[in-house]
Amino acid sequence: MQAFKIKTHQPGRKYTNPHFFILNKGLNSGKPLEKPCPNCFVIIAPTKAKRESLYYLCLSLKIGQFFTYYLKGSVIPFIGISDAKKVINTALQNYEVKQWEMKVEKLKKITAFEENLKQQLSTISKLKIALLRS
Repeated sequence: MQAFKIKTHQPGRKYTNPHFFILNKGLNSGKPLEKPCPNCFVIIAPTKAKRESLYYLCLSLKIGQFFTYYLKGSVIPFIGISDAKKVINTALQNYEVKQWEMKVEKLKKITAFEENLKQQLSTISKLKIALLRS
């Protein structure tokens, strides 16, 4: 896999290359995001395919709690940019293309299923409120 760039996101900055954001403060540090927030890093990839692969790699690292070891701070935990890069690079060194592609496809399906369940729970909650108000 080709190199990627990781930088601290500055609000208002626009990126032309394929990119995504990862949260760097709080207990969800390392969580990949589609849209920026004030406390995040931007990961810039050379192609859309590499961006997607890196996005799901970061998602799997977050789910596997690989970023948790590097959290610093007692009140608001955070991860440094060098530590985030170290975690991602270590994962890339253990990268096996065929096995990883299979995991990404499964992770996409699970994520879509999770979103569907969230939508169903939201609809059920609205239904309860509508039932009680009528």
